[in-house]
Amino acid sequence: MKIALAADHAGYRIKEAIKGFLIKEGIEIKDFGCFSDESIDYPDFAHPVAVAVESGKADMGFTVCGSGNGINMTVNKYQGIRSALCWNEKISTLARAHNDANICALPGRFISESEAVLIVKTFLLTPFNGGRHKRRIDKISLKRI
Repeated sequence: MKIALAADHAGYRIKEAIKGFLIKEGIEIKDFGCFSDESIDYPDFAHPVAVAVESGKADMGFTVCGSGNGINMTVNKYQGIRSALCWNEKISTLARAHNDANICALPGRFISESEAVLIVKTFLLTPFNGGRHKRRIDKISLKRI
């Protein structure tokens, strides 16, 4: 499994905790930045994660910004991305089980490092349920009328 990571300055600390957990678990990562807590623009780091996941160069992605919203909105601009904003274990479970989310966005200013690791672990271990949920996610992609 290969995981793509990105954060802005407000999510840097949480991204580093996630990265440490993934490395400890022996999971291959591609860290697209940022690499400090100096102010930057989250789209510059979100787009490469979305491209990596959508193209299959990464199996899943984790993104972090202050609220999780901006970085989540950015990656969700890509047709092959289903990113979910996850702030606790239950939301992470449902994002995978019901929505087959392939990117998990986290709110760096609102969760602890240990909460972030639990969310990531849950996201990685939860399978997609399929069935009626598959029918629903098949209707998400933009269709021009």
